[in-house]
Amino acid sequence: MEPLGLILGLPFAPLRGLIRLAELLQEQAEQELRSPAAVRRRLEELAEARARGEISEEEEAAAAERILTEMIA
Repeated sequence: MEPLGLILGLPFAPLRGLIRLAELLQEQAEQELRSPAAVRRRLEELAEARARGEISEEEEAAAAERILTEMIA
């Protein structure tokens, strides 16, 4: 990079860093959301809530479908 371009681009370095950090956080969140362990944990929580009587069978099925759809999307 030429010196003039470096000098002119320097004020934008913190903004570029912040944008990259936001991208990394988004990627990490998506990986955690779609990881098999996280999906299994969420499905187990649904089953436990159903066993405790907190949700109905239809609500459990709809939530499970939503979880699996998010994993695939």
